[in-house]
Amino acid sequence: MSADIAFWQRKRLHEMTDSEWESLCDGCGRCCLHKLQDEDDDSLHFTDVACRHLDSNACQCRVYPNRLSWVKDCLDVQTMSGDQYHWLPVSCAYRRLHEGRPLAHWHPLVSGDPDSVHKAGISVRDRVISEDELAQEDWQERLIHWVE
Repeated sequence: MSADIAFWQRKRLHEMTDSEWESLCDGCGRCCLHKLQDEDDDSLHFTDVACRHLDSNACQCRVYPNRLSWVKDCLDVQTMSGDQYHWLPVSCAYRRLHEGRPLAHWHPLVSGDPDSVHKAGISVRDRVISEDELAQEDWQERLIHWVE
């Protein structure tokens, strides 16, 4: 019976193997967008400014195996505690599962199509600029709402 139920439906995040964990990433690239936190109410706001290591066409990190040593504030999702998931977009599979929500219909594990995340318009493909192209003090002019 449990073999018929997908691993993400029968396991908690901390119970997943490394390969199961990695397969949960839908390849949207949204986690690689810089976020700004409001000093007054601590709310997070996504920008369309991507980490310099994001390949914005493939929506993948170019230095993924070493990302945590290259980028000091890169999110290590696998070691996050419950209160840190708000740093991920609401569409993120890790956040969805943490919050008890199912994977979205466009998630490649559900659709069977690795490009479904792009076809659904969820990915950052053709929608972002690299942090190398813009001074950090200008990031607040790049707030976006299409992530949430």
